[in-house]
Amino acid sequence: MNEILEPGMIVRNPAAPDWGLGQVQSRVGSKITVNFEHMGKQVIDGDRVTLDLVIGDEG
Repeated sequence: MNEILEPGMIVRNPAAPDWGLGQVQSRVGSKITVNFEHMGKQVIDGDRVTLDLVIGDEG
């Protein structure tokens, strides 16, 4: 799933729902940089965490 992520997409980290929604900033290999509402900019290891893509008005 993480392979389809591109900058600008909105995601959630299912392992940390309290982080809120996040906007993908970049993806280089399995490293995904996301700016989350309540946690700020985080680098996610896509080999360990599968982010959930938020579609439409789910947020």
